[in-house]
Amino acid sequence: MPALRTDPRESALPVVNAMNSSSGILRQDVSMEQYCSWRTGGLARQWYEPADLDDLCRFIATLPHTEPLLWLGLGSNLLVRDGGFPGTVISIARVLNRIEPLADHGVRVEAGVPCPKLARYCAAEGLAGAEFLVGIPGTMGGALAMNAGAFGGETWDIVDSVETLDRYGIRHVRRPEDFVIDYRQVRCGHEEWFVAACLRLRPDTDHKARERMRGWLQQRAETQPMGQPSCGSVFRNPPGDHAARLIEASGLKGHCIGGACVSDKHANFIINRGGASATDIEQLIELIRQTVKADHDIELQPEVHIVGNP
Repeated sequence: MPALRTDPRESALPVVNAMNSSSGILRQDVSMEQYCSWRTGGLARQWYEPADLDDLCRFIATLPHTEPLLWLGLGSNLLVRDGGFPGTVISIARVLNRIEPLADHGVRVEAGVPCPKLARYCAAEGLAGAEFLVGIPGTMGGALAMNAGAFGGETWDIVDSVETLDRYGIRHVRRPEDFVIDYRQVRCGHEEWFVAACLRLRPDTDHKARERMRGWLQQRAETQPMGQPSCGSVFRNPPGDHAARLIEASGLKGHCIGGACVSDKHANFIINRGGASATDIEQLIELIRQTVKADHDIELQPEVHIVGNP
């Protein structure tokens, strides 16, 4: 097992010989349409699914340090442009998928675990504090990267520490104070990616964690376009307001470009009604931004991660 480093000042040295062979699945020119929740996207030049975390460390160490990397969970909150991604996609959802109980009401969760799965696991274990994750349609890696939130909770509110992986295949342990954490964004002075987190929770003393989740899921089903290809919320809510209200007030509910349409049910969702290109979606995002700016003098900031070549 590669050693975990805790001091960010340590020099980064490879933990394995770059000639060691990897044992995961490596593919070339892979369509991202099947891996993104919008069901559209160009080709990834290279796609890798590691066998396990050790294999991922070995594989990362073999890559040129200039290689563009895209870490892929469930593909929600992601738009890969039609020109494709000119680097390597690291697919972790089927690999980094373990959840382990820790002492003192803690949980260690790997980055590929779906957020709703973790929420249900914690409730079944008699733990409270993670229920809001049931409304986040992505993995813990993405939730950590963007401080995802729902129903009044945010990911980093429950984080005790994280494990990251750097360009040299070296793992590190970092604390929340090593990051600048804000609404829907997390910044770090190191080029590293999340592979696991240790969460601090509390006992579910009122035994209502499952009840809260059921209520929130019902609310979500009533207010959001479930069952249609989307990325979830497209824009961050501006201070003191809601992106959906502003978009609806600008008369954009139901507006389409190609197969990409603003949802009639929730204006902060863009759905693929069939055959939408990534360009259609990106153009609709830009149209919404420009219209809301002109109507309300507010700059909407996308939550969605847009990558690749036009």
